[in-house]
Formats: sequence, structure tokens, C-alpha cells
Amino acid sequence: MYRKYFKRPLDFIMALVGLVVLSPLLLIIAILVRVKLGSPVIFKQPRPGLNEKIFTLYKFRTMTDERDENGELLPDEVRLTSFGKWLRSTSLDELPELWNILKGDMSLVGPRPLLVEYLPLYSEEQRCRHEVRPGLTGLAQVNGRNAISWEARFKLDVRYVRNITFKGDCSILLITCKRVLEREGISSQTAETMEPFTG
Repeated sequence: MYRKYFKRPLDFIMALVGLVVLSPLLLIIAILVRVKLGSPVIFKQPRPGLNEKIFTLYKFRTMTDERDENGELLPDEVRLTSFGKWLRSTSLDELPELWNILKGDMSLVGPRPLLVEYLPLYSEEQRCRHEVRPGLTGLAQVNGRNAISWEARFKLDVRYVRNITFKGDCSILLITCKRVLEREGISSQTAETMEPFTG
């Protein structure tokens, strides 16, 4: 009942309220990003959503456009500034995704939207994560975020998809607030965020 009739309306209302209440903060962050990292302020990237439909994800930019002598972008670790790291560690870079939720691309809670190039690499069980809208946060994010393995992450995603409840979503949102304040699981053991998924 909750999944079918109430989850989407609640997402819309909470995203709308969030955008209105947080609009001063969003403006301040946008100005800081423009000054410290340049333009565009918003990072856009195609991601697979519900039923693997591709949508455009919006986030605040956290990297510079520094390039080598051949015009190729430098590695992420080089382009990710201290300000960008702070945005990521506080999850403030994710706030523009409230617009994705408002549009219906995403939900407040669900499996995180990953890269389009990962689509051919999923097993049938892992592909179940696309049976629901991707989330701003999810079960994997409150159980290790980027510090857990891909296998563990997908198992948590599938577990969530098969057991969506109002109580469960509320619990994930509350724990997410705690994790963000503690800044846990931002990086994996070998990368600034998460190693690429290779299947």
C-alpha cells in the first residue's frame, strides 16, 4: 500500500518543502562553487532510473576542469579540491537531487543511481535495483556508503527493493542524518569515493 500509493506523493511534498526551506543554503553553495570551482555550478550526468530509464542527475560540482598537456582531464583525485571534498563529506553536493525527486526521476529513499555504463554488467538479481526509483539515500548508504564492497551494496539494494515499508524509509532517513553528521563511509579504502564496478 505504501509503496504503491503513498511513497511518491510523500517524496514530492518533502522535496518541495526541502527546496523551499533550503533555498538560501542552495544559493550560498552555488555562489561558493562558482567562485572556487568555476562554472557550470551544477554537474549533470545521465543515470539509469526506474525500469532503467535514463534521466539527468543534478549535483553541485565538486571538481575542477584541470587538464594535462594533451587536453585530457586529470585524475579525479587531482581535480577534487579540499572544498569539493568538504561538499562531498557533508553530502551538500547532493542537494540539487531534490529537483530530481520533485520531477519524479528519484525518491528520497532507494538504491543510489549508478553509472549508465554499469547496466550491461549486472546479474539478474542486481538488476532488481531498477524496479524502483533510485534514491537520495538508501539501505546501502546507511550500512557503509562507499566503504563497503559492490557485492554487499547490491545485496542491500535488492533487500530494500523487496522490503519497502514506511517505517523502513523513516529509519533510513534518520540514520542518514546521523551518518552525514559523522561523515562516515565517504571513501573506499583505495579511492576518494568508490572503485569502478567491473561486474
